[in-house]
Parts: sequence; structure tokens; C-alpha cells
Amino acid sequence: MTTDPMLLEVRDLTVTFPTPRGPLDAVKSLDLDLEPGGALGIVGESGSGKSMTSLAIMGLQPRAARRTGSVRLRGRELVGMSEADLRRVRGDRVAMVFQDPLSSLNPYYTVGLQIEEAYRAHRPGVTRRAARKIAIAALERVHIRDAAVRVNHYPHQFSGGMRQRVMIAMALSTEPELLIADEPTTALDVTVQAQILDLLQEIRRETGTGLVLITHDLAVVSEITDHIVVMKDGVCVERGAVEQIFTDPRHPYTQALLDAVPRIDDEIGELRAVVPDAATTSPATENTATENGGPA
Repeated sequence: MTTDPMLLEVRDLTVTFPTPRGPLDAVKSLDLDLEPGGALGIVGESGSGKSMTSLAIMGLQPRAARRTGSVRLRGRELVGMSEADLRRVRGDRVAMVFQDPLSSLNPYYTVGLQIEEAYRAHRPGVTRRAARKIAIAALERVHIRDAAVRVNHYPHQFSGGMRQRVMIAMALSTEPELLIADEPTTALDVTVQAQILDLLQEIRRETGTGLVLITHDLAVVSEITDHIVVMKDGVCVERGAVEQIFTDPRHPYTQALLDAVPRIDDEIGELRAVVPDAATTSPATENTATENGGPA
């Protein structure tokens, strides 16, 4: 009996930058697994290598960087793939929602035109009229009211939360198998954050799209992911199921991250935990949920 391959398999992924002091690994020997329709959260402080990991998966790491290891999508190796082949994979089978929707959208073009162009880049035979219908449907899918009118509006005519919805609509227009969301709730207020997370959950349920969620906010991953990878200084220090990570963290860094989350019963002025330095951080810890969350 055959089984479907993993949606995403990452093995020994390393991203190295040349520096005057020698090579520097922004991501080092990282392993990830994501089943079809699953949701994986990658958490850590700024500079921990989260965003660089997402860029490396897409083959979008800076030109100065060297990417090694293996990234497989449905068993197909992406590392070493030609740029022309990678362009066919990006946006079609794998899509990404970047941190800042305002800088990701071109202010000179309507959001509808930008969704249409993104769609037609992967469906070259589609007419503009058909692409316009796809753009309107994509905006409706992310619950933007009056989509047939709003499709003609410019990015500055949308709020931050609505611009993020537009970016999600653009990413989903080609019905990708994998969606990578890099800090999708950054700079949004709590209410809008909840709406975006609910939207991602809804899309995942309805389409079966796999999700990799990059965030520094532990509350975010607790809401919509199944498994968590905790990163520090480019290294995975702990991995496991969401419940295990939150109820029984094994690594000092993970414990410190959880202790740093403000609680309603904190005393005013109470000191929070200090995150361990890299020098004192022990090697990667495998939580007891690792069997369900991927290999070491």
C-alpha cells in the first residue's frame, strides 16, 4: 500500500553568508516536515533565522548567500533546480505572504491588476477578462466586501488588515499546495490579528492547503498550528506538538520564551525571564511529541 509523500521535507538546510570574519550560518542544519493539509509554526526572536528559512525554502535567499541541504515538495527536490523551473513552482505550488503588505503591493497599480498579473504569470493562456473574475473571486474568498468594486482600488485605499487580506488572496489565487505566511499579523491590532488567523484557518480547512507560519508570537502559533519548531541563532532548539511545547517545554530557551509572555496575573514591575545566551543554549531538544512532528 502506497502513501502520499510529505508535502514538505527539509533536510540539513543551511544558509551561509560570507563575512570578513569568515562564513556565517544564518540557518544551520535545519530539518522540517509538513504533511499535506498540516500546519507548522516556526517561532523565535528577531534574528533567529525564521524568515531566512522561509526564503530559502522558496529559493529566494539573497544572492550572496549559499543554500545547501535538501528541500523537497511532494518528493520533488527544489535545491539545485533551475531558476526557470523554480519560477514555475513559486506562486503556483508554493505561495508566500510576506511581512509587510504595504511594501509588497505596488502603490501605482490597483490590487485587482496585481492579483491578475500574479495569476496570469502562472496561467499564461488566461485572458484578462477571465483573470479579472479570478481576482474578484479571490477577494471574496478572503471576505473583502464589494469585491467587484474594491478590485479597482489602490493599496493605500485599504487598511492594514485589508491589505494583508489582499496579499493572502493573491497567494491563494493559483490554489497552491503550500502557503508560507511570514509574520502575517505583525503591526495589526489584536482584533484584526484574530480575523487574519481565523481566515487562515478557514482557508486551510476548505482547501487543504498546507501552512507554514513564521512568527515571534507564541499566542499566534497556539491558535492555528499543529506542530512547532523553535529557532534560536539559526538552529532548531526544540520541536514538538503544540500541546507538548506549551505544557512541557524541555529546552531553556523555549521555557524562557513562554515565561516572557505577559500574563494578566503578573505583578506590576515583575521581572520576566531572561532568554538564555547562545553560549549557554544546549543542543536541540526533542519533545515527546516529535514522533508526530517530524524527525530530528
